[in-house]
Amino acid sequence: MSKKDKKKKDRKKEEEKKECLENEESKECKDWKVGGDIEQEKKKIEKKFYEKELRRLQIELVKLQEWIKAKRLKVVVIFEGRDAAGKGGVIKRITQSLNPRICRVVALGTPTEKEKTQWYFQRYVPNLPAAGEMVILDRSWYNRAGVERVMGFCTNEEYEEFLRSCPEFEKILIRSGIILIKYWFSVSDDVQEKRFQARIEDPTKRWKLSPMDLQSRSKWVEYSKAKDNMFAYTDTKQAPWYVVNADDKKRARLNCIAHLLSLIPFEDLTPGPIKLPPRQEEEAYVRPPITDQTFVPEVY
Repeated sequence: MSKKDKKKKDRKKEEEKKECLENEESKECKDWKVGGDIEQEKKKIEKKFYEKELRRLQIELVKLQEWIKAKRLKVVVIFEGRDAAGKGGVIKRITQSLNPRICRVVALGTPTEKEKTQWYFQRYVPNLPAAGEMVILDRSWYNRAGVERVMGFCTNEEYEEFLRSCPEFEKILIRSGIILIKYWFSVSDDVQEKRFQARIEDPTKRWKLSPMDLQSRSKWVEYSKAKDNMFAYTDTKQAPWYVVNADDKKRARLNCIAHLLSLIPFEDLTPGPIKLPPRQEEEAYVRPPITDQTFVPEVY
């Protein structure tokens, strides 16, 4: 986007905001306030409030985990969306306090040559949950409707077959007893650009910028069209898409976790206060000499 076009876009946004403030009851103003096409302007969440609320939600996630284990539920949560929309940050906060044996994250890489010849959904099936498990898919079978479609990694016939098959595949999963939850993280082009630049400047985050991420910048419209078409076919009553406004990372994390907790009714089955048993007396035990062990150098 040229500087001239950017200035023109910024002026348009300012005009829309001004019109909204002058007529608070207009539809445009309501859309602005709830996160429509017009840029939101909300007060920044204070760090203290965010950390306190996140802590409360994470405690509820532990309760949900115990409920899933006790009731032998099978839960699949799909995370899709724009590059740099903050999916990884939300997944990290969800799993931070959970047992990885109950809640596991699946992030499959590029399919192998053998996998390319298989039924498209085949490599995802082994990663589905058993009873008492929750699986979080960081990207999923929807790769075919997104990056594969836009970047030309699949044929038109394969793409069209996916759109026909996907709703049926998800119906089968739901009939089998799987609780399927799908999140789409939406981020504006301006915010995405800022996050890309932040990743470039931070050596610990550069690995997040894959070649596909970089190419997605020049194909913003194509990705938008692919997403719209994907929703038209796969936003079903049985397995709806839930869109997360992700321009504000902290709000997106809290909103997504709170929504996830609301979708699965659960009760608190976490154990009460735990009393430690008395420690065994050493009696005849003799520790080996410290010199017989190799310690990590204390550099700090």
